[in-house]
Amino acid sequence: MMKHTNEKTHRCDVCEKTFSLRGNLERHIVKHTNVKPHQCDVCEKGFSQSDSLRRHMLTHTNEKPHQCLICEKRFGLSEHLKQHMLTHNNEKLHRCDVCEKTFSQRGTLKTHMLTHTKEKLHRCDVCEKRFSRGTDLKFHMIIHTNRKPHRCAICGKTFRRVGDLRSHMLIHTNEKVHRCVVCEKRFTWAGNLKRHMLTHTKEKRHRCVVCEKRFTWAGNLKRHMLTHTKEKRHRCDVRGKNICPDLNIKKPHVHSD
Repeated sequence: MMKHTNEKTHRCDVCEKTFSLRGNLERHIVKHTNVKPHQCDVCEKGFSQSDSLRRHMLTHTNEKPHQCLICEKRFGLSEHLKQHMLTHNNEKLHRCDVCEKTFSQRGTLKTHMLTHTKEKLHRCDVCEKRFSRGTDLKFHMIIHTNRKPHRCAICGKTFRRVGDLRSHMLIHTNEKVHRCVVCEKRFTWAGNLKRHMLTHTKEKRHRCVVCEKRFTWAGNLKRHMLTHTKEKRHRCDVRGKNICPDLNIKKPHVHSD
């Protein structure tokens, strides 16, 4: 009888990764050959392994059979549910060697490390733009193909990414999932909530490099800079003269006879 061991005796000649089973090595080798025999019937994207195609199909069906028993959030893949469960027990086993920040998931730590190294290993073969993460490159490639496989079932509008479709659906549902913890005002978009929070914190992150005056909004800083450059972008419709706006750009231009 064959004994079960964790010994990994099967080595990949390309990347030297080792496997305990020969079948796993053979499946791994396909990644290096770039042969993709498994094709999606919806968007015709090819995959080297059938499991990858099966996971990809969930992006079209939006099926999420795996549910969290604590918060009832649903996931398409069981491994995503397992990773999600770590957010509930708050256990952070993965520590950054540079800044000592801890993470519950190894993948999150790996992504975080790129903020220190600034390394961009993933290059677009079309325009040669480089990215730190493979997922960013994957999303970028859709720009070149111009494919929009994700369609809104209500208005028929199509999107390149499933995340963009989800955001779009909020327009139809009018759902406001982002809540301010200070005043409990709710917002449809996370970006709107983020901007709203500045009204509570009074944080002024945008600084004028000339006089060092600070502003909450980038638009206010941009208009303020015109007072230094003396650039006059706005023309008076009555006299045809250019006006250099102050920060209160909505203030009416008054004529004196």
